Amino acid sequence: MRSVSVGVCLLVALAGCGAGLREGRFFKDGLRYRVTAPPEAEWKPIGFAENDLAWASRSSGHLLAMNATCKDHGDPSLEVLTGHLLIGFEDRVLVDRKALSLDGRAALRSLFDVSIDGVPAEVEVVVLKKNGCVHDFTYVAPKGERPRHQAAFDALVANFVQEAAP
Repeated sequence: MRSVSVGVCLLVALAGCGAGLREGRFFKDGLRYRVTAPPEAEWKPIGFAENDLAWASRSSGHLLAMNATCKDHGDPSLEVLTGHLLIGFEDRVLVDRKALSLDGRAALRSLFDVSIDGVPAEVEVVVLKKNGCVHDFTYVAPKGERPRHQAAFDALVANFVQEAAP
């Protein structure tokens, strides 16, 4: 279990987390979005450079993260953007993929079996493009334990709304 947690932290450190959530809203560089943080009793906020928000489970080696990139991302497909989120994971196998609508836009939800430093894990990602920004959501769990906190990830994604800047 510790190997998964260490691997997750190393990977996310490459991808990053920074500013905080205030009253259910996140603000950066003229971007504002609303999101529901996972329950504090089960999740603690963590900081990694370049991700907007991230949380680690308090007891089980799970990780939730989200980010918005509004500059210099070009116009790649949702599949290509998903692939970028998996850089650093080994033995990637696509388990499930489906299109969905999120905040009024087309999004892509993908589930992968992966390994992190040889330790099996599962990664679920959701990616969408809206108003010139790419938004991504990531859930990393030890292999076979994803259902344990699936509801927290689902709520994080379902409650996301990009708002007009003040």
